[in-house]
Amino acid sequence: MACTHIVITMPAVSAAACCAAATPANEVVEDLFGFLRVLSDGTILRSPAEPVFCPTTFPDSHPSVEWKETIYDKAKNLRVRMYKPSPAPEGKKTTKLPVLVHFHGGGFCLGSCTWGNVHAFCLRLATDANAIVLSAGYRLAPEHRLPAAFDDGVSFMRWLHEQSANSAASDGDDASWLAEAADFGRVFVTGDSAGGTIAHHLAVRAPPETETKDPVKVRGYILMMPFFGGVRRTSSEAECPAEAFPNLDLVDRFWRLSLPVGATRDHPAANPFGPESPDLAAAELRPVLVVAGGLDLIRDRTVDYAERLAAMGKPVELAEFAGKAHGFYLHEPWSEATGELIQTVSRFVDGCVAAPSEAAA
Repeated sequence: MACTHIVITMPAVSAAACCAAATPANEVVEDLFGFLRVLSDGTILRSPAEPVFCPTTFPDSHPSVEWKETIYDKAKNLRVRMYKPSPAPEGKKTTKLPVLVHFHGGGFCLGSCTWGNVHAFCLRLATDANAIVLSAGYRLAPEHRLPAAFDDGVSFMRWLHEQSANSAASDGDDASWLAEAADFGRVFVTGDSAGGTIAHHLAVRAPPETETKDPVKVRGYILMMPFFGGVRRTSSEAECPAEAFPNLDLVDRFWRLSLPVGATRDHPAANPFGPESPDLAAAELRPVLVVAGGLDLIRDRTVDYAERLAAMGKPVELAEFAGKAHGFYLHEPWSEATGELIQTVSRFVDGCVAAPSEAAA
């Protein structure tokens, strides 16, 4: 399906303007805006601050959303921010809400569930979609190259299963906080950019859906401008202007830093249709919503992914936002276009499960 959108021109971001002071050039082999630098001896330097292209002027709260943060993997110090719409007024009937597990973007090298723009988007996603949002962090490259991020996605889903099993625990803990409003029988895995790639790999790894007593049931996957790659350039990649953000040079650097050493962009972690990638025709996939941006340099790969799944007979829906750049909903989380995106997500969720599951009873 196609979505009609207001065209908003995104401001170009100069890499030079973003760069922090660097060490001598002969010591630096990779530099992402001065925020992440790799030196020739293998040393990795990360700035503790958010990069300048990450807006920090968004409010950190919303009157209709409660949120809290916890650690879901203590050994790896991985965090999740949990959002839920405020409870209905006393005396009004309440219905448990679907759960949106969300993975942030950043080329597998940058990003955090604590960044201001990710937080602002999740606040709006929770209130406008009327859903529980679980914004999960994962290990970043190059310290932890792929498939570390995919493995962390699996670990988070395991944590979610544990929370559902412990929902009768004492008041005030994470499980009871979620259980007050979460319908674990209506779980959807969503992801932005690299997070969308994580969602794809979780969909492929998911075991066949069977009737079990497990209260956690993943009903579908939502891939927002997933970060896919490949050796062969697509038209939207080849025609991407150098001043765009992100541009082809930047995404190539992301892949060099995140893929296993020596791997090409046709590696299964990057290219879902690479020569060694799993056969998606044989995979039992739950419904998938794929979101593309008309100005996104990865647009052609995103659309091709949805069209190939459809040709295989998979339950897939494509929503293309004309005139929108990569990750526009993070640059403008309170815009009309972002509201339309969230409405698309809500319609997809409602269409996958027309009524609350038995788990909510």
